[in-house]
Amino acid sequence: MIKVTLRDDVREFEAGVNAYDVAKSISDGLARAACVCKINGEVKDLRTVLNEDCTLEILTFADEEGKKTYRHTASHILAQAVKRLYPEAKLAIGPAIDNGFYYDFDIPTPFSPEDLEKIEAEMKKIVKENLKLEYFEMTPEEAIKFYEEKGEIYKVELIKEHADNGENISFYKQGEFTELCAGPHLGSTGKIKAFKLLSCTGAYWRGSEKNKMLQRVYATAFDKKEDLNAYIEAQEEAKKRDHNKLGRELELFTTADIIGQGLPILLPKGARIIQTLQRFVEDTEQSLGWQLTKTPLMAKSDLYKLSGHWDHYQDGMFVLGDEEKDDEVFALRPMTCPFQYQAYLNRARSYRDLPMRLNETSTLFRNEASGEMHGLIRVRQFTISEGHLMCTPDQLEQEFKGCLELAIYMLKTLGLYEDVSYRFSQWDPDDRAKYIGTEEQWDEAQGIMEKILDNLEIPYKIGIGEAAFYGPKLDIQIKNVFGKEDTLITIQIDQMLAEKFGMEYVAADGTKKNPYIIHRTSLGCYERTLALLIEKYAGAFPLWLAPEQIRVMPIADRHQDASYAVMQALKDAGIVRVEVDSRSEKLGYKLREAQLQKVPYMLVIGDKEAEEGTVSVRRRGEGDIGSMPVADFIALAKADIDSKKIW
Repeated sequence: MIKVTLRDDVREFEAGVNAYDVAKSISDGLARAACVCKINGEVKDLRTVLNEDCTLEILTFADEEGKKTYRHTASHILAQAVKRLYPEAKLAIGPAIDNGFYYDFDIPTPFSPEDLEKIEAEMKKIVKENLKLEYFEMTPEEAIKFYEEKGEIYKVELIKEHADNGENISFYKQGEFTELCAGPHLGSTGKIKAFKLLSCTGAYWRGSEKNKMLQRVYATAFDKKEDLNAYIEAQEEAKKRDHNKLGRELELFTTADIIGQGLPILLPKGARIIQTLQRFVEDTEQSLGWQLTKTPLMAKSDLYKLSGHWDHYQDGMFVLGDEEKDDEVFALRPMTCPFQYQAYLNRARSYRDLPMRLNETSTLFRNEASGEMHGLIRVRQFTISEGHLMCTPDQLEQEFKGCLELAIYMLKTLGLYEDVSYRFSQWDPDDRAKYIGTEEQWDEAQGIMEKILDNLEIPYKIGIGEAAFYGPKLDIQIKNVFGKEDTLITIQIDQMLAEKFGMEYVAADGTKKNPYIIHRTSLGCYERTLALLIEKYAGAFPLWLAPEQIRVMPIADRHQDASYAVMQALKDAGIVRVEVDSRSEKLGYKLREAQLQKVPYMLVIGDKEAEEGTVSVRRRGEGDIGSMPVADFIALAKADIDSKKIW
């Protein structure tokens, strides 16, 4: 007999029982809902046999690992359906992702919407066939031969990467279909209750434009039909809010093929929003003791070699020149830290100079892969509210807290705070080549950050391998309307680069020490922030951010002078984003157009208003809120702008 420790119980079973049978012994309902299990903390198939004492968790679709297993099984069904309908298709990869899964195929002709309908119908047949998923293994040699005979070149490439260790290669088989996979999986295809193919896009093999363009089919799956329908409905709403669509319709930004991918053009309205954000950030930072710098957009490779970016980040940089041919090679900057260190090094420093807070509105350049770029979310040139803070060890926690409080203030002001989560990004000791420094230095830096985060009661998840090459970081994560997560703000602790750059200060005891460095953004990438704000507010920005805050509308030509006088009064009061719609159009047409452009306030002026010095006020989302003297409306609007109210 063996003892199996469950969440609320310890039970005894005969050795050789599998996890599914344990679930069934608890209840038939749990066995039906079970997707996967955890044995001693490791995710395993429900068919895994238990031969010794262990802890066991039965996971359902409600658990993250359960969802992942469920959707990974659905991706195998998708691949099987494609191979049935299009035998010439070559298989690449098909992982579960947030909110669904995808599969990449190499096919002669891209899938059409009609093709996706056929594939989905074939998937339903496979589900109805209730095929068992059976795990088995091959030697690397057998696995390579198996796929070479099938012409599956991508699978062969993947197997060869793992063949050197001599370990067997794992597979799952369902009916006539066999897939290279480590698992785990559901017991049969019949367990998939609801799924939907969503779209098909191009995707380079392994995300590199140097490789072939494949066809990526995106899909999702749920254990309840009603949940799938709710998700599809939410996706339709997301499409309406998609910044890539709405931002262009509202003429906030555009792109041009002749300029290049990932290089958006901010149109006057979008540029005005970014300018407003930048002024707000810089003024706030100045009030908190940050000192503004302005550093070059490029530097010699020598600077990046010293910082470590040349060895650890060169693939993400735009390099100007060839080291084998040119005396000097330059690169556009991917971040500002090594530049701002030169400001610190401008003269000798003592502990009295610390903390030194240097900030900059930095334009940066990163050589993102073509398949990774999306609208304003991920681009090749962007502007960021960057800063570097040099401090003593005893100042570190308080300064880190100040950086975090600044970020939270920015997020709350913009109305984004409720949408974020925190990730404590750590190094991966099994991939030492990615990082500088010793294991002891990393343990110390991560220990310090863990203590700070716990003291501040930050609810974080851990991201192994997500650290910067020089130190751990707190990433403030946010999702776009489609559920794709990106980092918006980051705060990093660095105890390594100060030594590499010779940054020192004279301590109170007269000795020279290296300062700690905090790398931080207060708002992050302005382009990404604009994208998120477009989606958050569906283009209806709060008054203080709106590119056009007020539109004045004369009812007839005789009301134009009064309308322009109102506009001038508003501008004299500091409310400058005002337009007069002087066209000879009907008032209803003007109002509808202003509403479509998401203008916050519309001021109508007719005979009565022109005579009395009043305005008839319409507010976005509320309609007519009555007439008032111009001075009263100015006071109302200024109070709204000054408070940065969200509505």
